[in-house]
Amino acid sequence: MLVSDALAQRRQQMPSRSEQPGGEAPPPRQEKNFPFDASWTIRQMNGKPVTGYRATLKVDSNLRGTGFGGCNTFSASAYPLRQQAFAVGPIAVTKMACDKGASDFERSYLMALRTARQWDLVEGRLVLKTGSGEIRFDRGI
Repeated sequence: MLVSDALAQRRQQMPSRSEQPGGEAPPPRQEKNFPFDASWTIRQMNGKPVTGYRATLKVDSNLRGTGFGGCNTFSASAYPLRQQAFAVGPIAVTKMACDKGASDFERSYLMALRTARQWDLVEGRLVLKTGSGEIRFDRGI
C-alpha cells in the first residue's frame, strides 16, 4: 500500500500537460476556403517552370473543373474536400490535333491534375499536390 500511496501523491504534485511550459496544445489549424470561380494559370509542374505552354484551371461552385490543357479544353468533376483534400473525377477532353510537344505537355498536366490529392493557397497561389509532385498556379485574369 505504501508504494501506491506514494505514486498517488507524486501524480498530484506533477503539473498537467497543459500547465507544463511548452505543453500547450497547438491551436486548431484554420480551415482554408477553396477559391471557387477563380481562374488559375499554371506556373510550375513538379518543381519545373512551365514555359512555352499555357494551361488553366477553374473550379466553379457547382464542383465543375474546367480549363485549357495546352491544346484542348477539358472538364471534370473537382472536389475540394475537408482538410484541404482534393479529388478530380474522369476528365473529358476535346480532340484538337496538336504538335507532339503540346500533346505530351497536355497529357502530363491532365494526368497530374487527375492524381491531385491536396490543395493549398501559398502566397496567393494555388498549389495542388499530386501523386508525383505538385502543380503551382498563379491567379489568372
